[in-house]
Formats: sequence, structure tokens, C-alpha cells
Amino acid sequence: MLVVATAFAFSPALISEAFAFRLFGITLWGRDDESANDQVPDPVRYDVTLTTDSNDPDLKKALENSSRLVGDKDRPVSGDLGVVVKARDDRERLIAALFEKARYGGVVTIRVDGRDIDSLPPNPTFNRSRPVPVTISVAAGPVFKVHEVQFGGDAARRNPADYDLAPGETAGSLTIIKAGDKIVEQLKSEGRPLAKLTTRKVIADHRTNTVNIVLAAEGGPVAPIGDVGVRGEKNVRAGFIQRYSRLNRGEQYSPEALRKAGDRLRALGVFSSVTIHEADALAADGTLPMTIEVSEGKQRYLGIGAQYSTTDGFGVNGYWGHRNLFGEAEALRIEGSVGRLGETTNVGDLDYSAGIAFTKPGAFSPAATLRASILAKTENPDAYTAKLVTASLGLSYELSDVDTITGSGEVSWERDDDAFGTNSYLTVSLPFQYERDARDNKFDPTEGYRALLKATPSYETYNGTFFSSFEGSITGYHGLGAEDRVVLAGKLAAGVLVGADDLQNIPATRRFFAGGGGSVRGFGYQEISPRNANNEETGGASYVTASFETRVKITDTIGIVPFIDVGTVSADIAPDFSDVRAGAGIGIRYATPFGPLRLDFAVPLNKYEGGTNYGIYAGIGQSF
Repeated sequence: MLVVATAFAFSPALISEAFAFRLFGITLWGRDDESANDQVPDPVRYDVTLTTDSNDPDLKKALENSSRLVGDKDRPVSGDLGVVVKARDDRERLIAALFEKARYGGVVTIRVDGRDIDSLPPNPTFNRSRPVPVTISVAAGPVFKVHEVQFGGDAARRNPADYDLAPGETAGSLTIIKAGDKIVEQLKSEGRPLAKLTTRKVIADHRTNTVNIVLAAEGGPVAPIGDVGVRGEKNVRAGFIQRYSRLNRGEQYSPEALRKAGDRLRALGVFSSVTIHEADALAADGTLPMTIEVSEGKQRYLGIGAQYSTTDGFGVNGYWGHRNLFGEAEALRIEGSVGRLGETTNVGDLDYSAGIAFTKPGAFSPAATLRASILAKTENPDAYTAKLVTASLGLSYELSDVDTITGSGEVSWERDDDAFGTNSYLTVSLPFQYERDARDNKFDPTEGYRALLKATPSYETYNGTFFSSFEGSITGYHGLGAEDRVVLAGKLAAGVLVGADDLQNIPATRRFFAGGGGSVRGFGYQEISPRNANNEETGGASYVTASFETRVKITDTIGIVPFIDVGTVSADIAPDFSDVRAGAGIGIRYATPFGPLRLDFAVPLNKYEGGTNYGIYAGIGQSF
């Protein structure tokens, strides 16, 4: 199965004058408007060469990344003096890069047109019949180590080893700066909002290639949060902003509380920016006043999308939404789609969906979110054809920063045509879910885990059948190396249907299937299932799936991901593992600011007779 999806939001930023089509910073066709950057007055081009006497590849890469002369080598500067100005700025940047690598004895020499930049006249002139030659020579010098560290003031009792500053450690300038910042952060976490670094002294001894460090800090008084004001709001009520931030007067101050408040407000989707300003001094009552400054984004949005599958044909979808319906970030979204276009000539065999969803954050409590929706759709996988309408009303509550519980009520009418014939169902359900999300990043995690437990007691009214589904999954991540260039990721999921003595009494969409991009790649969507005597998929009463990936960064933006998925679906509530299916493959990842773009290719290792031969899957974010 090949799936490629694109979506466009109609806004002035996307439909303003454009001479090229650019996606994720890449010009796909047409003339790139960024060529206007080359239209500088009195343009002068140059050739640059950077060399170093060090054999350390990481150092050379750091120097190249720090050099604007190297980074902008294809762009002209303004006038002959522009080359010199850029070269002088480069020298400072390269020295800073050497200091970050603890090379305090390094020397940077830059020559423009064969002359050292310190010997050039105030208004130099160069031969412009060819690009001006620029050479950068870096004598890296030795790596300096920590000799002695002194912590003073309110930092006096701290251990330098906790800040990577133990004697003998590499004394990089960035490590020293981070140590001072960490000390201040820790003091502020004790409820001292006015904590500051009072001394940061670094003395390099070039005879011994060592560094002596002095860091001192002043914690200041313990002060709780004071009055919280709001600035910049237009259509979102200020009282809601303050309440939803959960920055309450009298509570203990902490940088973490401020960070979480900013994250909560940004997650609402109604603000283009959120900044929390702390007062420079305490109020008369000893509290710290602060102000939440927001900038509201567009409240309404409209989008269209398209996708193509080698097995399901062409599909289109569209949506309209409002992010602030009544002034407290209430969200309304209306969407619809049509699928399997070109795959079938029968209009009744197309996939349709239409739905409306309403979300009310901060309902009853700042930690609670109310959700209501109604969805009508048809599904046409190989195993069944289903037409259904589902209405739901639910409430989620944040128990903590990582723990969320959700409870809801659902009513669903469904008509199926499957291995059991044509049947109709009217099901009332009470889903309950617990989630713990301890990942370091929701779109591209490198550490942590996510666990999910869901119970859905249900009653099918036409047949008088009580049944319940219980599902659980856990994913884990572990990065290897200082920059997490390799991440090991695993997922285990399982489910069981209780009360499913006769699967015919259970709606097809509530039985278990596996296969496709969300479970066992390489197999078709919901292809993995128990089968009857006619080799028709019936769905199962239990399942187990597992996946393992090794996510390897080749560059800062490109990665490869070899993976293997396995799964089984059984007709009984206890999986018998007599028919375990496996798929394996490799994927490509392209990093973007909103998560990696994903493209996976997989083949079934033990495919069904006449079944899917391979699958290609595309999406945004990691597969799990």
C-alpha cells in the first residue's frame, strides 16, 4: 500500500505572491523568492577555505558550522568592506567555538586577498575580476582540563562533579556557562525568584593547560507567586488565560511552573506566542507579580488534503475549524472525506466520513477538558463493509503532568456486511482510559515511555449482548550517544474482548484486526484476522502486537529506521499464538520543526496466500 498525503491551510501566508512552490523549506518548482537576498547593493563574491591543524572531526564540524563565511559562501556581501566585516565577525565566532571545545590557546588567522585582516586599511579595495579569496587558518591548540573549582555564596555547598566540572574534566566554556545557569535554576526551584549569579571567573593557565573556575550565586528571599496579569488578549478572555495557566497567587514559585503554564497555553492553539514576564522586584507583600503576554493567532482555519493508496485508490478530505468559539478557547471542527475514488465505479462502495467535534478546555476545572462529537462514516476494508454513526460525550482530567484519565459515553449505530452476513447493531458504551505519557518529546521521543490502558464496557441492544474490551499498550525509548544519534524504540500492545462468545453479536468495528501502518507493517489494513472455512476474515476476540525500531540519524535532518513488527489475532479471549504474522522493512525520516516526516517500506515475512506483497506508509511523526 502506497500512501502519500498533503494538506494546505488557506491563509495569506500561503497564498500571497509566490513564484515557487516550497514545502518544508525545499523549493520543489519555480523561481525561489529567496534569490532576492542576493540583490544587495554593490555585490561582492568571495571564495573561502577553512583549514585546521586538528584531526578532531567534531571540532572541524563545529568550526564550519560557526563560520558565517562558510555558511553564506554562495551569497554576495555588500562592498569590499563587507568581506572584511564578515571576516572579523567570523574570527570572534570561531574563537568562541574553540572555547566551547576547551581550546583556550587556539589562534584564528583570516586573510582576505592574501592579507591578514588586521593589516587591511579602513576602506580596502579588492580585485573583483574573480571572487575575492578568503582563507581561514585555525591552530586549535591543546584541550584544557579543570584544575580547581570554587563555589561561593548560596552555591558554596554544591558539588562541582554534579555540573561536569570535577577536576580533570574537559573545561569547555559552554559547560561552565551551563553550570552557572543550572545553579541559578536550582535556587529558583527552591522558590527564590530573584536568584542570580554574582561571580563567574575563569582563569586559563597556558603553562599547564588547565582552568581554574569561580562561581558564586545569591539566592535571594523565598517568595510565592503574586498577582498575575494578562496582556495582549483580544478575543480570548483574560480571566480564562490566567485560570488555565494555573499560576495562582500564593502558590510556590518555580521556573518549572512557569514553563508548564506557557506550554499549556500554547497547546490551546489560539495563541501565536506566549511569554511570561516576571517582575524585577517583589511586591510590598513579599510576592512576585508576573504578567502573561499573549499574541492571538487566526481563530478560523480551513484546509483540504489528499491521499493515494495502491490498494484503496485516491481520497480527498476537507475541514473547517474555529479555535475560540465563545471566548475561552472552545474549539469547533467540521470535517469530511471521500475515499476509494478510482478504485470502484459503484458510488455506494466509496468510503465516506463526516463529523463535527467540540472541545471545551478548562471545563469545570482548569485541568478538565470536555469533548463532544458526532461522526458518520463508511469503512470498506477487505474484511467487512460498515456504515456507522457514533455520538460521544466525554471528560478528560489531568491528574499530573504525565497522567490523564478520560471517561465518556458513546452511542453507536452500525450496519455491517461481513463474514457473518448483513447485521445491524445499536451499541451503548462507557469507555474509560488512563494514560501516562513520560516521553521527552511527543513527536520524536528519545527517552521515556508512554503507557495506555483502556476499558470499554458495552451493551448491544438489538441482541441484548453485554461485552467489554480491555486494551493496553506501552512504548519505550532509549537514546544512545551524547546527541542521541541512535534511538532504540519498542512497542507492545494487547487486547481482549470479554463476553464475545459469539462474534456475530459484536459490531465488526469493535472486533480485533491487525495489519497496516498502525500495527504490523507489510500487511494490508486489518488483513491479519482469524478466518472461517471460506477463508473470510471474521475479526478476533484477542490480539497481541509488538514492534521494534532502531532510529539512526545520518545527518541533522535525515535518518533511517530499520524495523520489525509482529502480531497475532485470535478468535478466543486467550491468544494461542498459532498464527503469528511478521513484517520487516526500513524507513526514512526527514526532520521538520513540527516533527519528522515518515516514509516506511515493509514486506510481510509470512504473507497470506494471495495477500499483500508490500506496504509503503507515509505520515508526520514517528510511527509510535
